[in-house]
Amino acid sequence: MPLTSQSPSFITRASRFTRILAPAVLTLALASCDSASADRTEPSAPQARELVDLRSRVLTYTADFAPDGPYSPPGADERERLADGVGALLDGDAAEAERRLSPLGLSVTRLTDTDSGRRYDEIAATEPDGDAAHWGRLYLNADSTLRWNVQVPHPVSDRDTEELGVRLLEDTPSGALVLAGAHRRAGRAGSADVAHREDSAFHTVVEELQKRGVPGLQLHGFSRTRERPYEAIVSGGAAGSAPGEATALADRLEADGLRVCRGWSARCPLEGTANVQGRTAERRHALFLHVELAAVARGDGRDADSAAGALADTLATLDRD
Repeated sequence: MPLTSQSPSFITRASRFTRILAPAVLTLALASCDSASADRTEPSAPQARELVDLRSRVLTYTADFAPDGPYSPPGADERERLADGVGALLDGDAAEAERRLSPLGLSVTRLTDTDSGRRYDEIAATEPDGDAAHWGRLYLNADSTLRWNVQVPHPVSDRDTEELGVRLLEDTPSGALVLAGAHRRAGRAGSADVAHREDSAFHTVVEELQKRGVPGLQLHGFSRTRERPYEAIVSGGAAGSAPGEATALADRLEADGLRVCRGWSARCPLEGTANVQGRTAERRHALFLHVELAAVARGDGRDADSAAGALADTLATLDRD
């Protein structure tokens, strides 16, 4: 008698075949799923870890910056790789960031500050010599969502701005510090003046933050003269109008007794209209505050403490938004 799809013998054999085949198919499906999961890049923390005094680490790095120091900007391919690496770290994938950055002579390290216990992820050169050592550094708070960044384009040249940048990073959670790696007059033909150059590691890092809508506060220093009788000059850089944060910052500085020139309502010197980070922020509709501080509003002293407090309050406001 020929077997048909309705015959008992056929059904028995088909059922036996199903019992044998189904688990195998399920196993293969699960294995395929596991393989797909393994192929996806999962977020990861840096493998390298150090216990450090964060302030000392940063200021030791900047201590040797000099006008006649070495500096060569990264090439276009190096900036592209740097952007990819920084982007990976901002997205929480330190392993991918390390893979991208290692060929450039850069590494990612998880730092724990001995004073506060807070953790930071650092991108820095692996060797003290070489071009990458003069490209600068990035510090990200690893214990909170990134809400803002402080930019220091002219460390040492604009005296004490590097120290103020570290102070703001330490005192206010949820932030990042973007630090240039050379004196603004280092290298050739203004190549290290990163506030006015787009071919720098500094600008590359800031752009990656702007792409993600992270507000930026850029610190500068100036010398007071009869034409500059202020303690602070606040502006939106290339933007013609002032964001509410700029107005609030100027109000707070004035309330603490500092004389402020407001770039959106007065003709101020050093408004930062030619600042390239401000220009890209305007194109990307990212918040950018350009702050110039006189010497008395940087470093130590009552005015410096007032300025630091006002800046910290501004950043804390960004953290709450």
